[in-house]
Amino acid sequence: MYRVYLDFLETAEKKRHWNIFNDVPWERLETSKATENCAQCVEIFCAEELYVPDYSSNGLELVRSRFGMAWFQTCWAFEESRHGLVFREYLTRSGLRSEAHVEALEASVCAKAWKLPFQTPRQMACYGALQEGATYVAYRRQRDQARSANDRVLEAIFHLVGRDEAAHGGFYRAIIELELAQDRAATIADLAEVISNFKMPGDGLIANYQQRLRACGAGISARAFVEHVVWPLLVTLQISRQELKAAINARR
Repeated sequence: MYRVYLDFLETAEKKRHWNIFNDVPWERLETSKATENCAQCVEIFCAEELYVPDYSSNGLELVRSRFGMAWFQTCWAFEESRHGLVFREYLTRSGLRSEAHVEALEASVCAKAWKLPFQTPRQMACYGALQEGATYVAYRRQRDQARSANDRVLEAIFHLVGRDEAAHGGFYRAIIELELAQDRAATIADLAEVISNFKMPGDGLIANYQQRLRACGAGISARAFVEHVVWPLLVTLQISRQELKAAINARR
């Protein structure tokens, strides 16, 4: 796990780290292209990212005895906090949301606490791979829409944060591969458990979460989740659909 983390960190330091102030072309921000639908999408993404204190404290406590995973958790928290900040800056710099509105959003986030959806490091690694994959797919869709609208600022933001999410998902997949090598049956059973009970972090915390995602087109459908997240994960991990279905059926 330590080696997996070092590989993750080396790639991040050499190729992926970015600066919120210099790598987003804020000078190209055109308020005429900043629509209310964009605001709705960015706001719900921002709210979900603002739970980083809960994600990081709960996650770090769970894996503190596993050096590689614990150090990844600290790095992950910084990178995710940057996502929340860049979304916040877009909302205020574009004029779509006032500082008072964003402060009220932050207060609503602080009013509720996120708890771990699963209780073991292996299950949370499975959850992380799925959640990061789903987030990447959602951000990629927003990036493509921003590119079509010639919105260079939003395109850059979703490119940068999406690239981070893809890297985070890659780390979790590598951890699952280690777990599979140690205990394949139990790891597939955990993956089946997580898939059967999966939901995004904001679901149940952010008011009208599912309705808001559908209204602004920020989320992905259940079908897209299976096609673009679950099946590719199984291919990468070399887990057959039959193995997964057998594990799911064994839970019933």
